[in-house]
Amino acid sequence: MTSFWIPCQGGQLEQGDYLPGCWIPLVGADFDPAIAEPEISVGTSNLIIVTQSCDLANDKIQLAALCPIGSLESWEQLNPDYAKRGFWESVRQGRREGLHMLSALAEASESRNALVVDFRQIFSLPVAYLRRHAASLGSRWRLQSPFREHFSQALARFFMRVGLPAAIPTFK
Repeated sequence: MTSFWIPCQGGQLEQGDYLPGCWIPLVGADFDPAIAEPEISVGTSNLIIVTQSCDLANDKIQLAALCPIGSLESWEQLNPDYAKRGFWESVRQGRREGLHMLSALAEASESRNALVVDFRQIFSLPVAYLRRHAASLGSRWRLQSPFREHFSQALARFFMRVGLPAAIPTFK
């Protein structure tokens, strides 16, 4: 079976780079910028880069966009409904809005080791920080072509949705 991922190392960044343990800002639901010193904490998350590789390579941006990526087990711990029969198959088929499934890092045939990206949550982090973090990881994983383009297309489909006030009636 073809591997979706290739190993890489160093600080060069591309779309589809898996970056575990990134520092992220955490803003609570009660965030109020009117408070003199609003609370913003910091946590860590496993992320995947969604910014286009060309923008990263040509230094066209200072902040890169990344989405959370995790194992099926980690998502099931957040939402027990995800463990229900058929849920992950519907994600794999692209039928669950905002979620996108990628193969396991090492063994693509192990479906329970697949990874899921949440397009509904995006973090913007400084490219300089991400390059340092990527370099500090040593060997890491990068989504390879054509899987990277398929991933990018899934992100685009999620953001290009248009809600209509009414639909064309069904054919009878």
